[in-house]
Amino acid sequence: MRRRVGAVSADLQMEEPPRRLTEFAAAAGARDTHVWDRSFLPWDAYFAVVWLATAVFVLGAGMPALPYRIVAVALMSLLIPWYLRAGRPAMLSDGADERQSLRYVVASVVIFLPPAFLVGETRLITFALAPSCFMLLPLRRAMVTMTVVNVVPVAGWALIWRPAAQVVFFNSVFAVATLAFSGFFGAWVIRIIEQSRERASLIAELEQSREEVARLSAERGALAERERMSREIHDTLAQGFTSVLMLVQAVQSELDHDVPLARRHLDLMESTARQNLAEARALVAGGAPADLDGGSLPEAVRRLAARHEPPASLEVSGSARELPAGIEVVALRSCQEALSNARRHAGPGAPVRLALAYGEAALTVSVRDRGDGFDPSAPSTGYGLAGLRARAAEVGGTAEVRSTPGEGTTVVVRLPVPVTDLRSSP
Repeated sequence: MRRRVGAVSADLQMEEPPRRLTEFAAAAGARDTHVWDRSFLPWDAYFAVVWLATAVFVLGAGMPALPYRIVAVALMSLLIPWYLRAGRPAMLSDGADERQSLRYVVASVVIFLPPAFLVGETRLITFALAPSCFMLLPLRRAMVTMTVVNVVPVAGWALIWRPAAQVVFFNSVFAVATLAFSGFFGAWVIRIIEQSRERASLIAELEQSREEVARLSAERGALAERERMSREIHDTLAQGFTSVLMLVQAVQSELDHDVPLARRHLDLMESTARQNLAEARALVAGGAPADLDGGSLPEAVRRLAARHEPPASLEVSGSARELPAGIEVVALRSCQEALSNARRHAGPGAPVRLALAYGEAALTVSVRDRGDGFDPSAPSTGYGLAGLRARAAEVGGTAEVRSTPGEGTTVVVRLPVPVTDLRSSP
C-alpha cells in the first residue's frame, strides 16, 4: 500500500484560508485612487463644452452690440482659471472643505452675473455651474444659489436693456424652467453622491472584514496544525520515550538475576528507538506513520501489539480492506494511546486485547486490558484521552472510555467509512 507524502496531513489538518480572500485583500490594499478620481475628466470636458457653446451663442447673438458681447465673453473666461484653481480641487475632495466650496460657488456667481446682465445668452453657462453647486453645497444652499443664478440675471438684464414685455416673459419662463430642471437634476446628483459614499464606506468595511477573516483563518489553521503536531508527538515520540524509560528500569532490575530477559528487553529498547526515529522522520516529511508505510492497518496494529510488554493479542473481524489514510491513522494512533495508557496504568503484566472490526459503514477499534482500572468521573490532567477524542472527532468518529476500579479499562473508537470506499473494496 503506497502512501503519498503529505496525504495524511491533507486529511487531518484544516484547509488553508481561501486564497481568493487573500488575493482580494492584496488587491484592495493596492488601490491608491478612487474611481471618482480616475473618471473626472468627463466633467472637465462637460465644463469646456458648455463654456464654448455659451461663448458661441454670446458672440452670435443679435443684441447687444459686438463690443458688449466681447466684454461678456472676456468676463465669462475668468470662470476657466477659477474652475481649474478652486472648483476642480474642491469637487475632487467631495467638498470636504466647506469654506473652500462655498468660496468657489460664491465667486463663480459673482463672476457670472456681470456678463449675464450684458448678454442674455450668457445664462447658458448655468448648465456648467449647476453640477458644481449641488456637488459642493447642501441641497438647500444649492437651491438658493441656483435661484439667484437663474432669476437675478434676468432681472438685471431687463433693467439694463429694457426689452419688450414679451421677451422678458419668455426669458422669465426659460429661467423658471432652468431652475426646475436644475433642482431635479441637482437632487438626483446629490442622491447619487450620497449613495456612492455609502457604498464606498460599505465596501471599505467589507474589505476590512474579509482581511480580518483571512487573518483569523490563517491563525486558526496554524493553531489546528500546532494541535495536530502536538497529538502526533504525544502519540508517537513521547510514548516511545516512555517505553524506553520503562524498559531501562526493567533492564536495571534484571541484570543481576535474569540476563536473558534483560537482553530481550534491550532488543525491545533498540526496536522502540528505531521505531521512534522512523516516526520522527515521518513527522518531518509530513507522510504516513512509519507503521503504515508500505503495509495495511491490521499489519501495523499487529506490529504495535508485538512491541507491547507483555505482547498484546489482536483480533480482526469483518472484511479487512484499505481505508482512507486519515481513518487508518486515527485507528493506529488510538491503539497507540490505549496501549500506552495500559502500560502506565493497568499494572505490570496486565494482558491487553486489541480488536479491529470492519463493518459496512464503520471501523470499530477496541482495546481492553485486565488491569487496575480507574474512575472515569475523576478529573484528568493528561492529554491522552482528550487527544484521543479530538482525533476521532476530526474524521466524524467517536471515542468512548469505560473503566471500573479493579476491573480493567476498555477503549472503543468508532470511525465512519465512506460509502465510496465500500463499493471500491475487493
